[in-house]
Order: sequence, then structure tokens, then C-alpha cells
Amino acid sequence: MPKPVDVTTPSDREIRVVRVFDAPARLAWDCHTQPDLLRRWMLGPPGWSMPVCEVDLTVGGAYRHRWRSDADGTEFGSGGTYLEIVPFEKIVTTESMEGFSGEAVNTLLFEEAGGQTTVTLTMRFVSKEARDGALQSGMSDGMAMGYDRMDELLAELAAA
Repeated sequence: MPKPVDVTTPSDREIRVVRVFDAPARLAWDCHTQPDLLRRWMLGPPGWSMPVCEVDLTVGGAYRHRWRSDADGTEFGSGGTYLEIVPFEKIVTTESMEGFSGEAVNTLLFEEAGGQTTVTLTMRFVSKEARDGALQSGMSDGMAMGYDRMDELLAELAAA
């Protein structure tokens, strides 16, 4: 059964997304940092693929994601730079999303306890309007679908 995704707005410029996974932080980290794993879960609604997934996991390194609708070929992408990396604990990046103005700063935390890992993503936008635009984009539903797929992937990785 899918687990809930807790989406809150701790300030007028932030969105916080929290999800608990039944896996060690090491595996949740791998799912967020390895292109072959990212392509398997970070897809949003069914019928989308990720033809571009580039990760240079170094401070100052860049990442780039590009999604495509299998139905009509629509594409969009995002990318940014790694600002801080603490293996298995924290990743801080910038992010620019096509179709949205401004650059967000994202802080991704991995907290392991009792065989589970709480993943917390805090996105800080340039303005309240940018934050509200992200909320209205359907981002929360897409993240929930992706995290459900990540649950399946984590179970597969843990069994291997």
C-alpha cells in the first residue's frame, strides 16, 4: 500500500515534502544519485520516460533531467548545480525548471532510524509566486507517484 507524502509550506517561499521509505539511507541515496535508478522512479504519471539523466555528483557539478510523454512527445526538463554533498545524509542543489522563472535551492535530507529512511526535500523559491506556481503544477501528485515507484525499486534493491 502506498505511503503518504507529506507536503507542507513552512514559509511563503518554501515547499517541504517528506516521505518514509522501508530501506536504509544508502539505498535511498543511490536512488537519488545514480542515473540508471533515477530513470526508473522519477517519472511522475504513467506514460512518461526520462531520456536525459545526467549527474555529476560533485560540489559545483551539474545535473540535468529531461522527461518525455510517450503519448504525444511533449518534453520538459530541469537542471542545476550541486552546492553541498554529505554522502548518505544531505544534498543541496540549485534547480531551474523549464516553464518556471527563477532558480530554487533544494535541500534533500536522508535520516535513517529503525531500518527506515525519512527523505525530506525542502525547496526554497525566489518568491511566493514561484512557490505557488510549483504547487499548482501538480508537482505533489507527480512526486507521490514517483515515490511509490521508488518503494518498489528499493524493495528490489534490498532483495538483490
